[in-house]
Amino acid sequence: MTQRAAGADTTHAVLAGVVTGVVGFTSSFAVVLTGLAAVGASPDQAASGLLALCLTMGLGTVFFSWRLKVPITMAWSTPGAALLATAAVPHGGFGAAVGAFMVCGVLLAVCGLVRPLGALVARIPAPLANGMLAGVLLTLCAAPFLAVVEEPVAILPVMATWLALMAFARRWAVPGALVAAVVVMAATGTFGDLAPADGVPVVELVAPTWNAGALIAVAVPLFIVTMTSQNIPGIAVLAGFGYRPDMRGPLTYAGTSSVIGAVGGGHAINLAAISAALAAGPEAHPDPDRRWIAGVSCGVTYLAFGPLSSLITAVAGAAPPGLVETIAGLALLGTLAGAASAALGDGDHREAAALTIVVAASGMTIVGVGAAFWSLVAGAAYLMVMRLAKR
Repeated sequence: MTQRAAGADTTHAVLAGVVTGVVGFTSSFAVVLTGLAAVGASPDQAASGLLALCLTMGLGTVFFSWRLKVPITMAWSTPGAALLATAAVPHGGFGAAVGAFMVCGVLLAVCGLVRPLGALVARIPAPLANGMLAGVLLTLCAAPFLAVVEEPVAILPVMATWLALMAFARRWAVPGALVAAVVVMAATGTFGDLAPADGVPVVELVAPTWNAGALIAVAVPLFIVTMTSQNIPGIAVLAGFGYRPDMRGPLTYAGTSSVIGAVGGGHAINLAAISAALAAGPEAHPDPDRRWIAGVSCGVTYLAFGPLSSLITAVAGAAPPGLVETIAGLALLGTLAGAASAALGDGDHREAAALTIVVAASGMTIVGVGAAFWSLVAGAAYLMVMRLAKR
């Protein structure tokens, strides 16, 4: 390979990492803001949480990609944020949610340190875990179609842009819809309501409180979806491209930094799954040993988004009704399709998975514990009864 060709490939790897970071952030930040607000975060606390997530996942991505020379990319837990978006404010407010985030982070770190625990989590029936995720996502993905009835002028251009890009440039469908949303906000005068102070980064520390209901309703489901929908698939994606590094360091970092970031309002970070392929695949660099460069540039891109967290949160708060929910719902449709397919594809578990989906989508709350937890209980109980009946 000539020096010019090597330089061109390196530049391409850097750009691939930037694209990974841009797509990863723009395609799901609305889900994160929606989830944090749902469990009681104020706008400043949500902005602080977004900043904490960008910093922790950016630093982890840069360090481990450089240290291990493997394109290890991290991300916030998008399924976890989606789960929060369907939850209720726990007793004790956002402080109780932060306590649950910290417990989730401890469990994630332990999975990195104690391999048998990670293997035990992997033994949770995948149809049930995916069924819980699909049920949670169902209500969020319905939001755009409810919003378009109420605000057709604001929502239809966003949905039309998303659909057109899904047909011709799928990777850019959600970022493109976000651009359309910005145009809609500019046309409706939304930006006139913003003040210069809205662009100043905010760090708001939240003292955790400990509430049993929040630990059961938030920490346990958040841990399960983060492990089963992010960390385990993330390892599989890397293995699919020939990378099999020791993952104890990255997994332990993700859990530990989730504990620290929780005090700043962040819910959880983990290994990237879907977006990981953008940096780990041959599109990033023809030489697998040089794709770590894409990982580093992806992490730097996440770090660059951090200082914009307050501005982004302020813009989202001033948006026309239903616009942010529309972006979030469209961003999650692909995840919903994958989760539902995985949940219902196994004939032996199909009915249990269907029950799990229905309970998760019901929004039911019992003794302060939300539907996500009870959906797992219902699905597991169904499986146990059916197995006992066959003996």
